[in-house]
Amino acid sequence: MEKREILKRLDHTLLKQTATWEQIRGLCEEGMEYQVASVCIPPCYVKKAKDYVQEGLKICTVIGFPNGNMTTAAKVFETEDAVKNGADEIDMVINLGMVKDRDYEGVLAEIQAVKKACHGKLLKVIIETCLLTEEEKIELCKVVTMSGADYIKTSTGFSTGGATFADVELMRKHVGKEVKVKAAGGIASVEDAEKFISLGADRLGTSRLISLLEEV
Repeated sequence: MEKREILKRLDHTLLKQTATWEQIRGLCEEGMEYQVASVCIPPCYVKKAKDYVQEGLKICTVIGFPNGNMTTAAKVFETEDAVKNGADEIDMVINLGMVKDRDYEGVLAEIQAVKKACHGKLLKVIIETCLLTEEEKIELCKVVTMSGADYIKTSTGFSTGGATFADVELMRKHVGKEVKVKAAGGIASVEDAEKFISLGADRLGTSRLISLLEEV
């Protein structure tokens, strides 16, 4: 697969708690140089990053990150604030406690509330597959499809595991045709990236892929 085909699907990511503006600016510069899909950065840097890149790069940020168990109102506020600050894409974490309670109506309502707060910006829904049963993953594919979100995403990268081939394959099978799939967390090689794409991932979230592609 051509490097460009991989790069245009890449959300170049830096979400570490210790991330500095200098590091975020470097991420943005790499993102513009390599023409990636977006950079995925902490909310506190969205306005500064958007002012820096202008229209040269899409800015993605995270909501309810990484645990997902704050109130819906807090997630809506975070989303409104991120959009106001210039975010082009929103990656939200669902409430996993609701999932374990089988409160799928509650999960759906929360995603729809965040979707409304996006004001037309792209919404990706992180379901944290490493903490779910197969039945829960399938149910969440249905919920995300019903919600009107643009993407379903495997992982935060901050839990017990990241994207797996099996999970991406399962999600692509059970999510609606209009919903895309993002694989994130633990993508450790160009070969992994190519495999995820072949299984149906439209986006890849990783901090390492540009450096790996430079070595090819």
